[in-house]
Amino acid sequence: MKEARSPFRRPGIRAAMFVDFDNVYTGLLALDPLAAKRFAEDPKHWADALSAGGSAESSRRFLIRNCYLNPVVYSKYRTYWTRAGFRVIDCPSLTQRGKSSTDINLVLDAMDALSGGGGIDEFFIASADADFTSLIQRFRAADKMTTVIAAGAVAFAYREMADSVVESHDFVAILNGTTGEPIHAVASVQPPQAQSAAKAKPKTSSKSVSAAVREVCEFVRTAPGPVVGAMVAHRALTADPSLKTDWGGCGKFGTWVAQIGNGVEYSPSRGGWVWDAQRFSSDDLPADADVEPGIEERVTRVTDVPALSQAQFRQLFQAMAARLRETPVNRNEPVNRNELSRLVRDDCVTAGQPVSRGAVNFVIQGLGYVNYPLNENAAADGLAAAWTENVEELCRVALMEFDNGEKVALRRWASGGYLEA
Repeated sequence: MKEARSPFRRPGIRAAMFVDFDNVYTGLLALDPLAAKRFAEDPKHWADALSAGGSAESSRRFLIRNCYLNPVVYSKYRTYWTRAGFRVIDCPSLTQRGKSSTDINLVLDAMDALSGGGGIDEFFIASADADFTSLIQRFRAADKMTTVIAAGAVAFAYREMADSVVESHDFVAILNGTTGEPIHAVASVQPPQAQSAAKAKPKTSSKSVSAAVREVCEFVRTAPGPVVGAMVAHRALTADPSLKTDWGGCGKFGTWVAQIGNGVEYSPSRGGWVWDAQRFSSDDLPADADVEPGIEERVTRVTDVPALSQAQFRQLFQAMAARLRETPVNRNEPVNRNELSRLVRDDCVTAGQPVSRGAVNFVIQGLGYVNYPLNENAAADGLAAAWTENVEELCRVALMEFDNGEKVALRRWASGGYLEA
């Protein structure tokens, strides 16, 4: 017998939010200080963005909003969070090394919410700390949706255990208000009902789509074989720059190009490929056997480092250094990283070493994690060395082990050949 629905129960997905303030704030400081300030001083803005889902049935209701912070260091931000409807839990340092009690307090409260009678449907954990992997496992075992909001490098197992991950660059975009309608731009955090609706009715105008579609169809149909997705995306954006906002309501390039039809086929395999179905098939895509196996394949599979070649990394660093030299010096305003990633992506495509914008964003984030300054003094070899340091740290966190020869190969590949030892 179907359970009767209470007439007093509001529609919407019942959710709970648990914020590791220290982890997210320090992660954002390394990426975008302005975004970090907005995160700390205006939590209502991004919390409301995550709540919105369109209809009443698909929106979220955060029944629990908890923020865990160290009062000794971050007490000045408390009033912003209490005013935004968050319950602030003080987590002072309990050890000589400065380790706070956030982890244990957050886990205890989350387990109480899971076992309580509130009937939470979706749990949000705002932290890149992989110590919460076991907590996410408990949520999944209880058949609850889980979303991780990250502002830092995310361990592979932690990422895979969650149903959705709000990546650092997406969260920064929400905080800085650069996505138009934030929640729709970050498709991975839409409630399931909203995702279905978005796929069924992409927000595009026939005029703008047709120009990009015509360009893509002509380009693919005259290509001698399957084309790297980054090159196709570049042609589409050249024909219709407005697509760069959120790919016509589809959120990302892969979703947009897959719905074109007209004999255009797409595969996300190995960075993304597009081809003319009248002449080619997925069998014509580069097979794993066509790629020389090595340290890069192991690293990209485990750490989410972009699967770029040594030559692509080298071109990326050169293009980034050149663009940074052109940036006017303004110490009061950080580099616009969204614009930088777009320009570097375009430069790499023009140079014949196409890389996706997502790959460029990943590299920019990595440079932020090792505190490498993105300014006019950045040189290609310096960018390469800093990025390689980040890759080595990702490998260490993933417990990957290498012999001396593999370490040299890793440094040579990740640095684009700038580091030989």
